[in-house]
Amino acid sequence: MADNRRDFKAKRTRPPAAGKEQGIHALYAADPAKADELTWGRRSDPVTRRGFLGQGGLAAMSAVLGASIPFAAYMPAGLIPAALAQTPEPFEIPGKDGLIVLNDRPLNAETPAHLLDDPVTPAKHLFVRNNGRPPSARQTDPSSWVLEIGGESAERTMRLSIDDLKRRFEHHSYRLQLECGGNGRSEFVPPAAGNQWSVGAVGCPEWTGARLGDVLEAAGIASDAVYVAYYGADTHLSGDPNKVPISRGVPLAKALEKESLIAWAMNGEDIPLLHGHPLRLVIGGWPGSVSGKWLKRIVIRDRVHDGPKMTGASYRVPCEPVAPGSQVPDEDMCIIESMPVKSLVTYPKSGIEHPRRETLALRGHAWAGDLRVARMDVSIDFGASWKRARLAPPKNRLAWQRWQAEVAFPQPGYYEVWARATDERGEAQPMVLPGWNPKGYLNNACHRIAVQVV
Repeated sequence: MADNRRDFKAKRTRPPAAGKEQGIHALYAADPAKADELTWGRRSDPVTRRGFLGQGGLAAMSAVLGASIPFAAYMPAGLIPAALAQTPEPFEIPGKDGLIVLNDRPLNAETPAHLLDDPVTPAKHLFVRNNGRPPSARQTDPSSWVLEIGGESAERTMRLSIDDLKRRFEHHSYRLQLECGGNGRSEFVPPAAGNQWSVGAVGCPEWTGARLGDVLEAAGIASDAVYVAYYGADTHLSGDPNKVPISRGVPLAKALEKESLIAWAMNGEDIPLLHGHPLRLVIGGWPGSVSGKWLKRIVIRDRVHDGPKMTGASYRVPCEPVAPGSQVPDEDMCIIESMPVKSLVTYPKSGIEHPRRETLALRGHAWAGDLRVARMDVSIDFGASWKRARLAPPKNRLAWQRWQAEVAFPQPGYYEVWARATDERGEAQPMVLPGWNPKGYLNNACHRIAVQVV
């Protein structure tokens, strides 16, 4: 195996019987033939017991393994490739370094906080969140990619190539913070189903593209328009081409903000395949699920969008506080919009030893959805007292903000450094878990790291 590939520890979000998402080992254990079909599109020959891979399935398996498969035609049906089967990890992620795989079907992985120390998040450290199966590299050729803009509240339907977008519309670059709505879900009690994110489903790369609003206006926005939504080229986990894995949207006003982009570049390079190559939406400050990847179609709606993952409890929280463990009717759930104020300690790594006579330098990032962060504080005494940290302004609106501080410890022992951000409206991170909700969204409790002072 190449030297630049790293090991990734796997955590199962829930047992297979508890929901649709499960890892590849559990999937094959339940029904190898069905697993073949769902994972790779490989169908079994009942006589020879061989599996037949179509071009798309072969491309997907080759991408995961990092090489072509010369004798793919002879691979037995229901066989997990040895590169995946001989390790407890589901598989390694090409182009990623140090991420923790939470689920391998669909692929979801988070970044340990100390690897998010860069002011601009590099591709290798950006979390991965999928709802379906990504298209293959062969299916994402920029030269043949076409984006359609339409919908009942569009005055005309437009079809644009990526060259059209680059030629017809002004280019803009912004650092935009993206965070999964379920970031921090693992801390809720009672537990909420879904990927058990800790704190690392967040990042702030620099994105380049055309303003979504400019493209919408070129298509014509009818007077009854209220919502803008997307459809991507990812496919449903069931393999059913008539099912859409996710299609979400935002109110028209959010879509028209100058920072909302149809992006073709990340950090000055083509967007990586896992992050939406060749085209994606980037709508900072709201749940990452509104920033659709592998963007194929944008619709201007005369109503709140009702695509998959927009209805029921998906990306919604109770409109009013509820007791932990409550059953909440769908009609009492409200769509998540701007994300809450939050922060991370990115240096040092949790669990370090530190000499008592030396001050400890701290740094990290803070963000607050659509708002700016106004203040940053740290504590070494479990929140009994707080020390003001230095807080830098954002590079642009909807980018996270860098903070720095130094602390001294009075004596040897175990300490926790807590970080607390306060937004421009005076809302501060809670020291304990915020209001429980059925899907485990919006946990913005103070981030904590452990320090052993010696």
